[in-house]
Amino acid sequence: MKTRMYSSLFDQFFAPTRVIVVSEERLKQAEREAKENQLKVIDNRMDELSKYRLQVQDELKALAPAEDSK
Repeated sequence: MKTRMYSSLFDQFFAPTRVIVVSEERLKQAEREAKENQLKVIDNRMDELSKYRLQVQDELKALAPAEDSK
């Protein structure tokens, strides 16, 4: 049996607000870590795209007609 945290819409509407207090230093650190993670994701994606580009380039070369030798 599930228990509800709030028994009515009235209780839910007037429920206490949750407030989390952090120091500015910890907030800046969290922001810095988030940006570092974003850079890692971008770098990984760029590596994947570079490898994929080389693969497609090789496939294109393989499909190109052979040059005539004179």
